[in-house]
Amino acid sequence: MLEIRDLHRSFGETRALQGAKLTVTGGEIHALAGENGSGKSTLIKILAGVEQADPGGLLTLGGREHAADAFSPRAARAAGLHFVHQVPALFPWLSVAENLAIGRGFECSRFGRIRWESQHARARRLLERFHVRALPQMPLFMLDPADRTLVAIARALQDQEGEHEGVLILDEPTAALPGPEVERLLSTLKTYAAQGQTILYVSHHLEEIIRTADRVSALRDGKHVGTLDKDGLDEQRVVGLMLGRALESSTRSASYAGGDEVLSVRGLAGGSVQDVSLQLRRGEIVGIAGIVGSGAAEVLSLLFGVRPHSQGTITLMGKPFAPRDPSDAIVQGLAFLPADRAADAGFASMSLRANLSAPRVPRYFQGLRLRHDLERSDAKLAITRFLVRASSPEQALSTLSGGNQQKVVLARWLHDRPKVLLLNEPTQGVDVHARQEIHALLRAAAAEGTAQLVVSSDFRELCDLCDRVLVMSKGRVVESLAQAELDVHRLTELSHFAPSASSTA
Repeated sequence: MLEIRDLHRSFGETRALQGAKLTVTGGEIHALAGENGSGKSTLIKILAGVEQADPGGLLTLGGREHAADAFSPRAARAAGLHFVHQVPALFPWLSVAENLAIGRGFECSRFGRIRWESQHARARRLLERFHVRALPQMPLFMLDPADRTLVAIARALQDQEGEHEGVLILDEPTAALPGPEVERLLSTLKTYAAQGQTILYVSHHLEEIIRTADRVSALRDGKHVGTLDKDGLDEQRVVGLMLGRALESSTRSASYAGGDEVLSVRGLAGGSVQDVSLQLRRGEIVGIAGIVGSGAAEVLSLLFGVRPHSQGTITLMGKPFAPRDPSDAIVQGLAFLPADRAADAGFASMSLRANLSAPRVPRYFQGLRLRHDLERSDAKLAITRFLVRASSPEQALSTLSGGNQQKVVLARWLHDRPKVLLLNEPTQGVDVHARQEIHALLRAAAAEGTAQLVVSSDFRELCDLCDRVLVMSKGRVVESLAQAELDVHRLTELSHFAPSASSTA
């Protein structure tokens, strides 16, 4: 169904792809794995026609050859390539039927009026065909996350004459989904493949790849380094293929010994947060587990002054703490890594130097002059210290891989050793090696005294990283687990079938 040969792409001196190749056969789920920066995103952009390959590469689709350096979005569409990106371009306040019609067009009369009965009938057929649990008239925001992703898939594939035609390319479709929603989406993808749909699946979640894929291909430094069949597939073999070596062990240090109290929260409420109490000590890493709507992520926003809390008391270093806004929280020693790096944390078109110095620009002013030389010197030190793979501090943030962009944003805050670091999905969208490096940086910061509060939908991450974990449900803390009690299945069970709210956190 799809063959890629001798694909090259250079950005100045950086070679993103170096003779990459890939063969995807009909009716299979073919996973594409690789570290951040391995070339996966560039390859997908070339297939979509939004990035031009260097001359010489060939794409074969449905038996027809295309020059990779002349492939366009129109050609991709005509060749039967359908894309669903990590953040699908959906419209939450429009109905399911309207979302399905956007791009394709509405069912209209000859006078241009929308024929809603026909539109809804068509939407019902699509929802049934793609196993989406929704009604055509429902606003999209009312759907579960997995169903929203399935709507994006249905929209991408709706004009196929048969479900077996073309190739569906999914880029990190489960990145923002909670555990049960991941399982349902993957189960539905298997159903599509069993019916003959060909799927190219890009993911950093190795356990998903192993459970779901028929074959796995890996890229390393822009080159295809091998393909593994499902038989005998395990995480160690995939990691070995991706990295060219085994992943170093990442065991945690001894149990947290305890330190002075840094942050104390009592009866915090605001938005979906109903009643949260917690304490955070110097050098301690505390996780918060909870499904979508539990209020876990909103706790971080309240503490950082993104939104005001309606009740409750907060003390920082033993003194009352009520930040007016994020800038006030920063001045008082808090830092925040939001989940949406692109929208809320990074300045994509600006240099690494500018991204790293953003919270402390006044420090570089001497008189009326901004000392770019000092700013650049600090940026070089941060790039080295925080393991950022970049050629220069003047390199644009957008040119880095997702994992390296995440490390830049993290380095921005860790540079000043904050009292409290708030982290929302700290390794979302990064590969297994970058995840290990980020965890090492966070543990090093904890060893230097920075207290950390971590929200993650990846319960394995919480078990690997945290000294203890609080479980939230319906805006309240319902359980607190010590390090020795941490277990993925236990966190999942508590998050979905929570007991009565706990008084101790």
